Amino acid sequence: MVQKMSRFCAVLLAVCMLMTIQAYGLEVNAKGAVLVEAQSGRVLFGQNERERLPMASTTKIMSALLTLEQKNLDEYFTVDPDAIQVEGSSMGLSKGDSVTLRILAAGMLLSSGNDAANAAAVHIAGSQQAFAEMMNKRAEELGMKDTSFVTPSGLDHEGHYSTAYDMAILAQAALKNEAFSEICSQYRMTLEYGDPPYRRWLKNHNRLLNDYKGAIGVKTGFTKKAGRCLVSSAQRDGVTLITVTLACPDDWRVHTKLLDYGFEQLKSTDLSALLPPLGIAVGGGVKSHVNLEPQSSLTAALIDGEQDRVKAKILLNPFVLAPVKKGTSAGEVIFTLDGKPLRSIPLCITEDIEARPITEKQKGFFDKIKDFFHYK
Repeated sequence: MVQKMSRFCAVLLAVCMLMTIQAYGLEVNAKGAVLVEAQSGRVLFGQNERERLPMASTTKIMSALLTLEQKNLDEYFTVDPDAIQVEGSSMGLSKGDSVTLRILAAGMLLSSGNDAANAAAVHIAGSQQAFAEMMNKRAEELGMKDTSFVTPSGLDHEGHYSTAYDMAILAQAALKNEAFSEICSQYRMTLEYGDPPYRRWLKNHNRLLNDYKGAIGVKTGFTKKAGRCLVSSAQRDGVTLITVTLACPDDWRVHTKLLDYGFEQLKSTDLSALLPPLGIAVGGGVKSHVNLEPQSSLTAALIDGEQDRVKAKILLNPFVLAPVKKGTSAGEVIFTLDGKPLRSIPLCITEDIEARPITEKQKGFFDKIKDFFHYK
């Protein structure tokens, strides 16, 4: 029951994102723009954020995420020679080159390599079309209702579009992937690939990593049709923001403006006072009860005055069965603001609990029948 509720709340947090704060007087020169708080997904500013628009190479956020979710990320293979024959930005792949999926993901996120996106797509799915189907399936799972992927690279194509809002949902999910967040936050990386592999430097196109305090990613994009597109994220004092602009000629300045606005509004707030000491019954263990603790810090990004309107709802399993390991989830706490989901945090077992040894007297009727026939 708790697992079903957890999935429901996760979807609600990622898909609904309906707690909007109107930024009066804040207007930007972009066809589509949005600023969201990454933890809760609530919108701090939106301007045509649900208008369907081409998104250029910010598409590679999805391509890189799917790539980094594969197995054997560091296993070398030879790139498909046809896949890398593509126009536009490149990480410099040539026929016969040996690469890994992790290296291709870095080539997408730093150099915006169209060759990297196509090479990964063909290696993973067999074709670019099959990979696009994977992209659209994941988009649907994430609740990206106004997005359609046709190419892994983001080159202009009929039917290839998204919205600023949907790209914020994608960035929110991608930044939860440890490998993705590590790569997209790097301004430069040294990688080994080629025929045979040799050391090369790749430089990130995202200027904000150098120019904006706390910037952690994520992806630039440009085509003549899409214009300048940018998805960025920054962290300061426990608050993480995501900004998306589509068709924005002055995107570096606009993102700085929007991120500054967000950090001025929000502060990381301690919510631990809302959670009482918790425990859960243990069945068949050497102990009959075990304490619970939150998996992460009990904080949320709030505007001044909102803390008093935050409530905590606790959902627990009826009991756990031994043996059970420390860190096992046994429930969750859901924080809400004005009744709308703000954050969900798993509640976990605080220690290992071994199973209680079963004596002969404690054996059930059917265990004795089984023993009888075994020895006969």
